[in-house]
Amino acid sequence: MPRITDVVKHLLFLNIIMFLIDLTFNTNMLALYYPYSDNFMPVQIVTHFFMHANFPHLFFNMFAMVMFGSALEALWGPQRFLFYYLVCAFGAAILHTTYSYIEISHLQSLMEAFQSQPVYENFWAFFNETPLPDIPENESVFKELSREIRNGNTTVIAQSYVEMQEYLENKMDIPVVGASGAIYGLLLGFGMKFPNAELMLLFFPVPIKAKYFIPVLMLGELILGVNSFSWDNIAHFAHLGGALAGFLLIMYWRKFSANPW
Repeated sequence: MPRITDVVKHLLFLNIIMFLIDLTFNTNMLALYYPYSDNFMPVQIVTHFFMHANFPHLFFNMFAMVMFGSALEALWGPQRFLFYYLVCAFGAAILHTTYSYIEISHLQSLMEAFQSQPVYENFWAFFNETPLPDIPENESVFKELSREIRNGNTTVIAQSYVEMQEYLENKMDIPVVGASGAIYGLLLGFGMKFPNAELMLLFFPVPIKAKYFIPVLMLGELILGVNSFSWDNIAHFAHLGGALAGFLLIMYWRKFSANPW
């Protein structure tokens, strides 16, 4: 276990305090919501990466911060490390929100197509991209709606449009919390500086060099994020956004900074 450096120590303290506040007062409004959600507030852009969903979420993020963050802070110094951490955290929020915007805008266009032409094909085009467990109604009702729409039942058409609206509203009201995006930035920075350091997952206790481990991890995040599996409630594009922001900042430092990165 490396020595816990000063900035990492303060970040640990802030995350733990915010977790205890959330545990006591259930302050969901400090999580990050989609900008067009009624629950969105600008302060969430900062507060969300000090919030965590549960104790394991907090523990693993803080453990990773100590392991990778302390090494980077000892290398870069407190000011550069804190700047890097915040850039990764904001980068995570930006990429996650951008992907959410693209996804929601696409669903809105499909919903508008169904509204203008309420036919089975347009109904299916919307819900075909939606994991069935996420639909407010169960699968049997979904199949019944499909049959009724194909038969031109106007009452069911109106009900189906309401289902689409509810799904979109629910999707915009899904909160995002956690320092994971910034942590992925720390992991990437650690891997670029110490490519031959051996890392391992708890559920796969085989040491793998960082230069192999990190690209595989990022590829896995991309696959999971693009496929949007119904059982997966992790903001994978936030992870990728933190790593991407960290990579771009390191490349900038390499090219333009007078101090070695």
